[in-house]
Amino acid sequence: MEKESTENIKDRAIKAALELAATQGWGVTSLADIATAAEIPLSRLHEYFEDRFDILTAYGRMIDNETLDSAGTVDQSLSPRERLFDLLMARFDVLNKDRAGVCAILKSFCFDPKQTVISLPHLGRSMSWMLEAAGISTAGLKGAVKVAGLTGLYLKTVKIWKDDDSPDMAKTMAALDQYLDRAERWAGNFGL
Repeated sequence: MEKESTENIKDRAIKAALELAATQGWGVTSLADIATAAEIPLSRLHEYFEDRFDILTAYGRMIDNETLDSAGTVDQSLSPRERLFDLLMARFDVLNKDRAGVCAILKSFCFDPKQTVISLPHLGRSMSWMLEAAGISTAGLKGAVKVAGLTGLYLKTVKIWKDDDSPDMAKTMAALDQYLDRAERWAGNFGL
């Protein structure tokens, strides 16, 4: 019997985790639940993920990769700010595919602040990649400030996105545009 690919196992586990989060809530979803739903032996799941947070981290990387794949389609004649807008909206498009599960996971963060604290460095790395893909350097102290600022801006926009049920994400687009305008002015004032 041919051994199943690592990527296929990871994909199945992530998909099962998101579906379970959507149907029963993330707070009560166990690794055993995920293994059962993904039809993967628990011992095999353990080969790839140490805990539920590892599954979320892998999902975050999937989101990053799909978004970065779309970076090639972003119009390079646009300003870096416009490219960043397009990339972040592409990221929300990707998140929309798993909206119910993502929203359930976000809701669970209110009841388990540890998850939020653990997630921030991973989100910061994701935002660093978004900035770089938009042509905005993240090197040095100035870069660190940009990453921190974009992480906060993104989290504010996620709050809008989770309640934006319009097909074109009009509220999300408007909020992101407004937040990026403010960030651009702020960055200009401080020489970033």
